[in-house]
Amino acid sequence: MKAVFVSCAQSMFEEVHKIMKDMEIRGFTGWEELMGAGSKDGEPHLGTHAWPSMNSALISVMEDEKATSFMARLKKLDDENKEQGLRAFAWDVVASI
Repeated sequence: MKAVFVSCAQSMFEEVHKIMKDMEIRGFTGWEELMGAGSKDGEPHLGTHAWPSMNSALISVMEDEKATSFMARLKKLDDENKEQGLRAFAWDVVASI
């Protein structure tokens, strides 16, 4: 099993959720408003007067194969929307209840 964490501009959250629905990835926990700044480029999303946009995030646990496909779809979405900002990370899940 893998835990996939996705952080993206709020404007991209619907697209991320659509990918999840298309892939039948149902379970997740999400955060609607988060601050963030890219590690290399892109504009910060800080919710301030100067940088008013914000990020959203989610985490979902899924089978390894589904996580691989999900990450590939997220990469494609990010490549098509470079200025918006999207990051995703996958971790091994060693236990769950």
